[in-house]
Amino acid sequence: MAQRTFIMFVAILLLLSSPGGLAKRVPSQKTWCVPKPYIDSLILQGNINFVCSEVDCGSIKPGGPCFAPDTSMNHASVAMNLYYQQHGRWEEHCEFKGSGLIAITDPSNGDCKW
Repeated sequence: MAQRTFIMFVAILLLLSSPGGLAKRVPSQKTWCVPKPYIDSLILQGNINFVCSEVDCGSIKPGGPCFAPDTSMNHASVAMNLYYQQHGRWEEHCEFKGSGLIAITDPSNGDCKW
């Protein structure tokens, strides 16, 4: 009976571990979070503002290795990925209200290493 109670307890913890039910961790392969193509620049800027209030976004500031190209798509890509990586690569940390998607190809470019 104690084993059954323990299993039920663990199942409940798993169900409560994320707002949408079972938490989903991205497979152990390396993954990155990027914006979906054609997302509005206002949404991208909102993502940048949110992320940079939570994590260090120095790499997308002028002089940073990921500043160029100076576009909201590039800066949001780097920022969203920083947030995703620093929060353990859980699928829910790439949601960004439906504007993020998980990539399996390294988007690093030049000195901007992801």
